Amino acid sequence: MALRDIILKQDNNIFETMKYGMPCFCYKKKAFCYLWTDKKTKEPYILMVEGKSLKHAVLEQGNRSRMKILRVKSTEDIPEKIITTVLKDALDLYRKGIIKA
Repeated sequence: MALRDIILKQDNNIFETMKYGMPCFCYKKKAFCYLWTDKKTKEPYILMVEGKSLKHAVLEQGNRSRMKILRVKSTEDIPEKIITTVLKDALDLYRKGIIKA
């Protein structure tokens, strides 16, 4: 719930829906991130749809070509400042027209 609140408070144009059975957050009408839980570790993460355009050390590409994830350890305080920075940079891709919203 805390991650959801952090995402939603970033911009008034963000709304929540369900896609592929997981919470999806859209900026205007375009999906920009998802919330999910890693099946192996049971830890939550934020999946950044346009992760390939984001340059943050905390983001993991894995074997994904487009998306990156930001893992959140459930046993530690939520790194709100880091999450907010990554979300802001992702939203700026849409706001500046780099990604069409």
